[in-house]
Amino acid sequence: MKELFTAIGERIIDDARYRGVEAEAFFLHDRGLSIEIADAKLETLKEAEEIGLGLRVINKGRLGFAYSSDLSDLAIQELLDNAISISAFTVADEHNVLPARVSEYPRIELFDEEISASSMERKIEIAREMESAAQNTDNRISIIERAGYEESEFTVHIMNTNGLYASARANLSSIYLFLVAEENGDAQNGFSVMSKKRIQDLQPDAVAREAAHNALRSLHASTIASGLMPCIMEPYVFSRFLAIIARMLDAEAVQKGKSMFAGREGESVGTECFSLVDDGTFADGVASFPFDGEGVNTRRNILVDKGVLKTFLYDSYTAKKAGRLSSGNGQRSSFRSLPSVGSSNFIIQPGKSSPEQLIADIDRGFYITGVMGMHTANPISGDFSIGANGILIQKGKLDKAVRGVTIAGNIAELLRDIEAVGNDLRFFGSKASPSIRLKALSVGGD
Repeated sequence: MKELFTAIGERIIDDARYRGVEAEAFFLHDRGLSIEIADAKLETLKEAEEIGLGLRVINKGRLGFAYSSDLSDLAIQELLDNAISISAFTVADEHNVLPARVSEYPRIELFDEEISASSMERKIEIAREMESAAQNTDNRISIIERAGYEESEFTVHIMNTNGLYASARANLSSIYLFLVAEENGDAQNGFSVMSKKRIQDLQPDAVAREAAHNALRSLHASTIASGLMPCIMEPYVFSRFLAIIARMLDAEAVQKGKSMFAGREGESVGTECFSLVDDGTFADGVASFPFDGEGVNTRRNILVDKGVLKTFLYDSYTAKKAGRLSSGNGQRSSFRSLPSVGSSNFIIQPGKSSPEQLIADIDRGFYITGVMGMHTANPISGDFSIGANGILIQKGKLDKAVRGVTIAGNIAELLRDIEAVGNDLRFFGSKASPSIRLKALSVGGD
């Protein structure tokens, strides 16, 4: 595949130079597998594969883009014609640039040969083991809604008229489980998910135990009185907030005045125990890759250091506009799209306290295990008012299950109210957070 991409890329780049335009060829070969089990039987098996080329041209500052899943000679020539033709209808922008050639990319272990070498039977058995383990965890586990295994494998190949050449292949595997626990007429959901770079690191039993635990601890939940109280957010919950924070640290949002962090570099935006990095080279991160969607080398970017805002996430366009260098955050989800600013492994640096230590001296508080309606949070102002469930904290111990409440506040205030950060760092997709203790949060109940 690499040889094919190189041959096509060289031809289209040479043609673009001959026609007097800058060009970037972005090739993607993507393969995915999805398996779901129901009552130990194979319910769903899906395999999908696609290959394609996205071509970006810059013609005297004017941007043109076209893509194709047909890599024949005729289709490639038409692709270049179309991209150049489209550029005639766009506005010239001096910030439209292609990155320079990169001399060396970071070396990261990205590909597990065992994933592709493992038989389909083994992968189905992983899902079966997880389902069986969950059923045997507790007799109150009544329904296994979904037990699945997924894997993805992709090759990215980028070339441009500046001499840039980047090519790499990666894969990963994941398992997930959704179930229901029932007792005395009450039913509660629980889930767990695990993604690993190596298939041998998947732990079906651990996923089963966590999903069951999450459902069982929520049984017989009730609401609580409204009030301002100390709160602890589990890693999964705060990872949901990280998705919003990532948008606020996007240089494009900052440059458009759509981020509350605009103009605040060098200022304190959180407490000293809060540090945030975006690290495309993190060893076990599912978003790790040697280069971004433009071929710029990835790196560890310190965004917030001990509460102080240091920088934003940049792709080539926003970096040029700001008079800076790209941070390696020009992300692409497909050959069908242009690059735009996005995070890689977005990580809160863990602290030293265990979850138990975070709880120990709270007389009355709220341990938040789930949130609903995060899409309603305002990424510009930072305001949020969302549904939540969890467990009441009484005298340093987890007490009764809670549901039917809301939590409300502002993300800027939330970051300033972080009292402590746990040592239990967890990844959920490409976002990673430990448990977070907040001085106070408005909880709306009875």
